[in-house]
Amino acid sequence: MSTTLDFIVAAKWAGIATVASAAIAALGFLFQWGIRFRLVGVTGFMGVLTAGLFALGLVPFTRTQIPGSIHYTVVFDNGGPQAVIALPPEVTDDQLTATLKQAASDLFSPGRVGRGDTELSIRARSLVHPDPKVTRPLYFAEVKRSLFNREDDTLDIRIDSEKLALARQIAGVNLEESGKSQRE
Repeated sequence: MSTTLDFIVAAKWAGIATVASAAIAALGFLFQWGIRFRLVGVTGFMGVLTAGLFALGLVPFTRTQIPGSIHYTVVFDNGGPQAVIALPPEVTDDQLTATLKQAASDLFSPGRVGRGDTELSIRARSLVHPDPKVTRPLYFAEVKRSLFNREDDTLDIRIDSEKLALARQIAGVNLEESGKSQRE
């Protein structure tokens, strides 16, 4: 992940390139080159790029890392109060809790539209295959957090142990079968 220092260094080099581009544009006007106006356009673009990189260097990037969380994939996010993440069915209870906290932190954005809701709801699911050629999404956990206040640390975490056990059971059966077919 890029840090503010990376953007400051990039802004410095982009600034040097902008000054060089401006010097070339000035030479273009001095010697009446046919591309002098294009050089002015390039210099203007470089100036905007430099200003953008400098601005990104001023804003601190913060990302909270929750210990014990595992990688998850966002499979649905309506930009409002609902999101769904995908997790492997083999996830442990501690990993699930940590990952739900991580997702609640990562998916918070002050630009989310509540549509009457005051909470961001993130559901965790896994795809299970109870029968060959049948795929079923199984939702086994949910976390709710404030939609508007980043500093609000009260998370409502609900884990459906029965559905999580079912997901593990189905995945375990399929993992054993796939292991046997690979050995044969």
